[in-house]
Amino acid sequence: MIFSLSLLIIGFCLFMSLRLLFIPDQIKGKQISLENFLFLAFIYATVTIGFGLIYLLLEMQGHQVLLETHHVDQTFHYIKRLETTIYFSAITLFSVGYGDISPVGIARIIAVLQALIGYTIPAAFVARAVIDMEKQ
Repeated sequence: MIFSLSLLIIGFCLFMSLRLLFIPDQIKGKQISLENFLFLAFIYATVTIGFGLIYLLLEMQGHQVLLETHHVDQTFHYIKRLETTIYFSAITLFSVGYGDISPVGIARIIAVLQALIGYTIPAAFVARAVIDMEKQ
């Protein structure tokens, strides 16, 4: 029950954060500004942390989600796993990964979805800025 509720809340937060890119008049001004930079940074942070928490929740449910190439202590240390899942999430969102951690099982589908979102965020941001510039 708590797992499902947590997953639902995280999914809702991710959806609401990404939704901001596609709502008219959310990106202010005609040029790059500190406000626009912070807007984009918060969207990236929300998506990174959200997906990291999804990976962590799946691991807490007993699913093997991430496979690390170096020897890892098999006991579950919450802070260490949180650090690893956030790191994997950030690397997946911003690039194709370093190869030190690999997704396993259902995490492969989640990582593909996250990478797709990572590639579309800048395009949506630029498109929204251009549309707003044309309106004015």
